[in-house]
Amino acid sequence: MDVTTITPTPQALKALTHPVRLRMLGLLRIEGPATATQLATRLGLNTGATSYHLRQLAQHGFVVEDEQRGNARDRWWKAAHRSTETAHTLPDDSAARETLEAYLQSVAVVMTEQLQRAIEELPLVPEPWSDASTFSDWVIRLTPQRAKALVHALADVLQGTEEEDAESAEQFVVQLTAFPLPGHVTGGGPA
Repeated sequence: MDVTTITPTPQALKALTHPVRLRMLGLLRIEGPATATQLATRLGLNTGATSYHLRQLAQHGFVVEDEQRGNARDRWWKAAHRSTETAHTLPDDSAARETLEAYLQSVAVVMTEQLQRAIEELPLVPEPWSDASTFSDWVIRLTPQRAKALVHALADVLQGTEEEDAESAEQFVVQLTAFPLPGHVTGGGPA
């Protein structure tokens, strides 16, 4: 798999405004190549719907056909990139902003589902993994410039972390969200 990060255009971002497509892309990134039938089973969908979503993802460059697997009847798909990053500036036109907002709503749904599952499974996780996990937040006063620098520094640390091949290594999720406290910079005052 290509280890790059994609920053989609507003047009391409439309393909990710559906939570099912985000889940599908996540499965392909984490679990590797799969067929539409395999993805349908994992996501509780019919194969036709899954094929449609895969075509939408492929049309915008998020997934590609895995030509080293399958045959004429059995198409395998793989993620084209390792991660998706949103642009660091808001789009100028209102349609592109609405697309970005729809995408971010889908991201919130998928991340919340994943977080909920992690909390539900926490009692079943071996102690070394529960000790490595955290469900923390920090609220600190920063200028927009320092906030942006902090986000970039954290992203650099994550992107610079090499994966381990150790037998005890597992996929470890880091969800980074960073935003001004809602209601404080929009003129609404403290909520």
